[in-house]
Amino acid sequence: MTAHRLTLDHLNAAPAADFVAALADIFEHAPWVAQAAAAQRPYATVAALHVAMQDAVNAADEGTKVAFLRGHPELGGKVARAGAMADASKQEQGALGLDRLSDAEFARFERLNEAYRARFGFPFIVCVRRHTRDSILDRFEARLAHSGSEELAAALAEIGHITRLRLVDRVDGPGAPKVHGRLSTHVLDVATGKPAAGIRTVLKEVGRSATSILKETVTNHDGRTDEPLIGGMPLRIGRYELEFHVGDYFAAGSSNAADPPFLDVVPIRFAIAEPEAHYHVPLLVSPWSYSTYRGS
Repeated sequence: MTAHRLTLDHLNAAPAADFVAALADIFEHAPWVAQAAAAQRPYATVAALHVAMQDAVNAADEGTKVAFLRGHPELGGKVARAGAMADASKQEQGALGLDRLSDAEFARFERLNEAYRARFGFPFIVCVRRHTRDSILDRFEARLAHSGSEELAAALAEIGHITRLRLVDRVDGPGAPKVHGRLSTHVLDVATGKPAAGIRTVLKEVGRSATSILKETVTNHDGRTDEPLIGGMPLRIGRYELEFHVGDYFAAGSSNAADPPFLDVVPIRFAIAEPEAHYHVPLLVSPWSYSTYRGS
């Protein structure tokens, strides 16, 4: 990726060659996409710029589309391990650890990659910034059952997600497409009718092979966290757990609490399916009971 951000006004006014140079890598190894978009300037919004770039791909003949898809690296394969791919792909796969798979995980990805390429003639493409590793593997298995036309459409839709994120990372301007989600929480002490402050809160990703801690924080005077549990990025599709350590809170502040408190750690397991959405997972808790819901 470039070392600095660009403005939409700058891109609209730049010589065509500079426009193409600035955006040539948004669509992997396909500067012809930026060339097509350069001819349609000016753009009123960043979203309109992305639509024009995606339309250039969608308007291509099937042979060009397949050749374009073949320019993408396999997920978790030999190219990822060697680091021999575009910088943006290195960062995207590296953030999910796909360049650091265990031997068993690497072997599974290799088997899926080989089966997929044999069936469709191009690598499996998914926007890794919107998925957990489990979610990617689930979709890998499911999409192997697609017809050729279904999978070509699915791959191009994922290209849309990938490039929309890359463009928003690169270009400042009005009308940016929505690419980020948000996860938040709020703890309410229903026995007092007040927000519960000082509750240690732990967010975990719950995977098939392991559970990993993503964030630890403490609720503030409003019963919320000072910043979202996840924000400024897509929420990865997958399963999660929020642990609320309420025992110390009730032991310290409630005359109705048992000694030791009846509730110690309250775990709430939930799933995220919409990466660009706002998931609010509140806890309504008393010394003797708790409930939750998906809020807004």
